[in-house]
Amino acid sequence: MSAAAMKTFVGIDLGSTTTKSVVIDENSQVIGRGITNSRSNYGTAARVASEEARVDGRFTLFRRALTESGLLGDRLGDFLGALERSFRLEQFSTQLNDLEETCLGQTASERFASVEQELRGALGESFRRLREEAPSLYAPGANRKSDFFRDIAGARFYAYAEDVARETGIAYEMLLNCYDKSIIEVENRPPSGNLSEQFRKALARVLKADAALLGDEADRVRTVIDETLALELTESYLVGTGYGRVTLPFSKEHIRSEILCHGLGAHMMYPKTRTVLDIGGQDTKGIQIDEKGIVTSFQMNDRCAAGCGRYLGYIADEMNMGLHELGPMAMKSEKPARINSTCTVFAGAELRDRLSLGEKREDIVAGLHRAIILRAISIISRSGGVTDEFTFTGGVAKNEAAVRELRKVINENYGDVVININPDSIYTGALGAAEFARRAFEGGATPESTL
Repeated sequence: MSAAAMKTFVGIDLGSTTTKSVVIDENSQVIGRGITNSRSNYGTAARVASEEARVDGRFTLFRRALTESGLLGDRLGDFLGALERSFRLEQFSTQLNDLEETCLGQTASERFASVEQELRGALGESFRRLREEAPSLYAPGANRKSDFFRDIAGARFYAYAEDVARETGIAYEMLLNCYDKSIIEVENRPPSGNLSEQFRKALARVLKADAALLGDEADRVRTVIDETLALELTESYLVGTGYGRVTLPFSKEHIRSEILCHGLGAHMMYPKTRTVLDIGGQDTKGIQIDEKGIVTSFQMNDRCAAGCGRYLGYIADEMNMGLHELGPMAMKSEKPARINSTCTVFAGAELRDRLSLGEKREDIVAGLHRAIILRAISIISRSGGVTDEFTFTGGVAKNEAAVRELRKVINENYGDVVININPDSIYTGALGAAEFARRAFEGGATPESTL
């Protein structure tokens, strides 16, 4: 009996900071989403994000099939959570093995000839400790600041390598040199291995670790998982958009502007949307759309990074903070500072001046968020103003302080307007691209480009 197949359509949004992918079915329903760091090699970033979306799609199909089967009942969420953690651990371990082999390959360099064996031993011990810790990184409730392999592996490797260097007498810089050269190679190739086999190994680990979770339904759950894995997800058509879209290795028929994709994506999330604000890492877009999601007008910021995610990243660096810490800090402010300029060039100097005068960090950061939103609203006003409903998308839409200021500014200038902010808003452009892919295929376009 031949395996069943499902037609899917892929949208990829190559942003300056992250690359996103969305997979939808023939009914425009989202099957999976994926995200990864953008790299200088956008082709690799697109492949990794697409692979992540396919993995996420499998979990969607698992949930759907198990729900239809009536298995597990109120234990379904716990089971799928355990399965995902186990699968991520499997992927992490696979990439960790790849990274270790690549690092060991670096030791054959002539510059390490006099200490090759000692260096190999130190690297092996560093990775042994990292591998031993890996299960705790994916345990229930584990606090990971990032889900990207490079971030997780890098932070832990640096810590263990420093200890091992001290214990063995190997220069810490040698270990870092091997790692830094190797992580680029590993990051620029998707995780190896057969996905179906990785899912089965992950399931076996869950069954072994928590047999009570599935009880006497374990065999039937395994059957449902196997049947779902046998379903082939056929990539019928792909469309790319975003900052790096021109670098994608296929024809212009598979490219759409980010303005069109964000407009259509916002319409798919919220059909009554008429105004869209997207604040990404590199630019800010104010978009007006009609009742069908067709763009009627738009405005973008100039090439200056002021008012974009990159500006917030610069501020975070100046304050020696993580980007994710800015929003929570700003939320503590009771009296936001009045910021004179959102120019990236002058922001650092103004920030340092204000700190030296004793202004509170949270007031300064809150003022910066308000300045960014004021700049964004000015772009929206040039595109035609805010109309009901209004949808806020992009990475900055996840920043609670930015959202707070946005609500204030819109209310001050436009009154009571419905404001939509979706938890998955960062995927809006990729969602619109996927729908363009579906429509192109439906219209008879040839699916000549896949990743």
